[in-house]
Amino acid sequence: MWNRNFIMVVLGQIVSLFGNAVLRFALPLYLLNQTGSAALFGVVSACAFIPMIVLSPIGGIFADRVNKRNIMVVLDFLTALLVLAIILLLGKMDLVVLLLCALFTLYGINGAYQPAVQASIPMLLQGEHIMQGNAVINLVSSFAGLIGPVIGGALFGFYGIMPILYVSGICFLLSAVMEIFIRIPYEKKPVKGNIFAIGFGDLKESFHYMHKEQPVIMQFSLAVASINMILSALVIIGLPVIVTQMLGFDSVTANRLYGYAEGAMAMGSLGGGMGAGLFAKKMKAKNGYLLLLFDALTLVPIGFAIMFPIPQLLAYGIILVSCFGMMFLATLFSIQIMSCLQTMVPTNLVGKVISCALCIGMCASPIGQAIYGGLFEVLKEKVFVLFFVAAVLTMLLSLAMKKAFRKLEELV
Repeated sequence: MWNRNFIMVVLGQIVSLFGNAVLRFALPLYLLNQTGSAALFGVVSACAFIPMIVLSPIGGIFADRVNKRNIMVVLDFLTALLVLAIILLLGKMDLVVLLLCALFTLYGINGAYQPAVQASIPMLLQGEHIMQGNAVINLVSSFAGLIGPVIGGALFGFYGIMPILYVSGICFLLSAVMEIFIRIPYEKKPVKGNIFAIGFGDLKESFHYMHKEQPVIMQFSLAVASINMILSALVIIGLPVIVTQMLGFDSVTANRLYGYAEGAMAMGSLGGGMGAGLFAKKMKAKNGYLLLLFDALTLVPIGFAIMFPIPQLLAYGIILVSCFGMMFLATLFSIQIMSCLQTMVPTNLVGKVISCALCIGMCASPIGQAIYGGLFEVLKEKVFVLFFVAAVLTMLLSLAMKKAFRKLEELV
């Protein structure tokens, strides 16, 4: 499993994802701090997801037709240039426009980047090592997500946005240089027709495979889209609003504590990645619905924590523990599903199919974020209702997917 090229992919991911985690933490928080508007925060966060959704299937097409190493290198260099542009333009143009454009570009690059990483794993690893490799990549992502917000929260709280921009820019530049030395097996495919015809043909082939040949993939993609709209969007919008505006901390403390909350989620993801790696042989796809069921229950303590007038540190602690458990279970679920897809989908389709599945899964998240941003403004002191409703809806969805999980078990 630990061959040279896989190690280089992992090292490149460590540096790149750390820079990404710091930047994606700081930019929306900076906007929320400057405007104080949950609705604007929700709209901007929702809009930022759109290019990721659009570019994910395009990234999948390139991942199956272009050297995956080159995709990673070019996109990391582009992200470094994006950070430089933010540094030069901050304070010289409208803040909302600048951050919206920056997040648009950042999420779009990420949408095109991840299919290349996911499609490279079956090229570098085989058999049971594929799931373990996914677990390692997820561990790297979780580790970056752990230390990124914690360090970013401390830097942001004391020194503002600029040090974060410098650190993240250096990370992307360093990652791009490291990735130049990766060697991923690549076989150039014949090109027939123009680029638009090729792209349309690849997308048509992918959706035909998902809809006709393996409809269970489409079922899971739609289920994940529903979960992202109901549960994930609530946490993305709700967590910063609750910690920075509703618990009563001063601004410096609140920004730092929000970084710790993001770190707790990353620790949960880290734990889930370790669990998936250690128990890869024992995890059964047919039991995956239980992970979703218990994941939904982690929303309930958060609802109670903001419903009752309890001490602010106790409420914050309950939120911290709940976020850890939520991400632990979500990570186990995502690694399991991704490994099943990489195993059952033919090698020549894996990049396109995974990117299309991710695209469908993400498409509902912006809708949820925009809705929750408005609801947090409207409900004010009764936002705890959102957590209880989201928990019930997610539990019902997990039970409805029980049969699909059994079908997935038969196919893998």
